[in-house]
Amino acid sequence: MSAGRRPRVLAISSGGGHWVQLLRLRAAWADADVTYVTVSRAYASQVPGSRFRVVADATRWNKLGLLRLALQVARIVLTLRPDVVVSTGAAPGYFAIRLGKWIGSRTVWIDSIANVEQMSMTGELVRPHADLWLTQWPHLARPDGPRFLGSAL
Repeated sequence: MSAGRRPRVLAISSGGGHWVQLLRLRAAWADADVTYVTVSRAYASQVPGSRFRVVADATRWNKLGLLRLALQVARIVLTLRPDVVVSTGAAPGYFAIRLGKWIGSRTVWIDSIANVEQMSMTGELVRPHADLWLTQWPHLARPDGPRFLGSAL
């Protein structure tokens, strides 16, 4: 990143609680050049004045949908070239973290607070690609990760 340029942040998540948790972290990148990405155009009104992109909503049971989602996320990541990728999950964040790491972005995964008993499957899959891997439950923190630094709710 060049001196004087605000860091480019890609803040990405699926919908529902993942999106709510992502928005609660906005203060962390208040001075950055942020692009929000999620699965519903209706969420744009929650980030007025910010760059906002929509991607397909897909799950592991829809392989074709996942491929479409991966391609959409790849296009965003390769065009934006963020300095930092932050995600609260799930599938959109997984692809963004993987691709962001590949192009040299710093990556942050914050597992959903809904995962009380164990880390999410997506969180476990993204673990090797996240520079910072976080849980929102202190009892799920381990010395080798994830770390607990608080919760978004």
